[in-house]
Amino acid sequence: MKNKITRRRFIASTAAATAAVSASAFNIIQNGSHDGTRICIFSKHLQFLDYHEMADTIAEIGFDGADLTVRPGGHILPENVEQDLPVALEALKSRGLAVPMITTALTDPDDPLTTRILKTAGELGIHYYRMGYFRYDEEKEIEETILDLRSNIAGLVELNKNFNLHGAYQNHAGDYLGAPVWDLWMLIGGFEPDYIGCQYDIRHATVEGGTSWPLGLKLLQPYIRTIVVKDFKWEKINEKWEIIDVPLGEGMVDWDLFFRFLKELGFSGPISIHVEYHLFDEKDTTLSKNHKKKITIENIRRDLTFLKTKLTETELI
Repeated sequence: MKNKITRRRFIASTAAATAAVSASAFNIIQNGSHDGTRICIFSKHLQFLDYHEMADTIAEIGFDGADLTVRPGGHILPENVEQDLPVALEALKSRGLAVPMITTALTDPDDPLTTRILKTAGELGIHYYRMGYFRYDEEKEIEETILDLRSNIAGLVELNKNFNLHGAYQNHAGDYLGAPVWDLWMLIGGFEPDYIGCQYDIRHATVEGGTSWPLGLKLLQPYIRTIVVKDFKWEKINEKWEIIDVPLGEGMVDWDLFFRFLKELGFSGPISIHVEYHLFDEKDTTLSKNHKKKITIENIRRDLTFLKTKLTETELI
């Protein structure tokens, strides 16, 4: 009986919430974002550089801006956000670079750090942030976990309204909530897309969705304001299939189909390039900073060239 009650509550809740989204909200993505299609680098891959070195490197490669990490172990530590985020932005802006988005680990609207980070970002004119992740509670039914976590989303939406921000949840492969994509729609469906959504990651969507990922993309379409690009392949290692991250265009992501769908859906928002494949051993003390920088620039520039070519072919830029 408990399962039936949980499902009944879940279905009723999501149905009512979805109905609350107006028809105009489902067309928001087609109007384009005020930031446009800016190509950014995920600053996680440049954390061996200080703010000015990072800015110089990003400008040298040819990006429009940065997707800054504001999280534990990131470029900006959450507890130092009021002091350090303005400094990082100033360094980037001095090189003509934009910061349309940041990446955080935020999931709890009642955590004082959440308000501090969002308030600072909003005051600095940043419009988008990526949230942290949720995992399923093994002691609960899947539907019950999603229903319970909608209260977190509701709280974040209220904060986002206060600070003029859009919070986005990345569909991350594995046992995270959101990996199947359909459950992410159940989590955020019905809330206002101006303030909450999905940072759609085609690499993770392809890992989990194979050839069905376009269905999830269409379902989440009104909630997608930012995207992540990276690539992968399956490789058999010691009789076990494993996911191997590779440069853009060398893996299994169907880039032509993906960008064609984005064009049809009217996407116009910031894009974050992630470089998860191996560049160098960060613990290798024999590598100088300049050598690390050289390797990083060569590889990331190749990915950026590939991305710009595909975006140009589909007239997304």
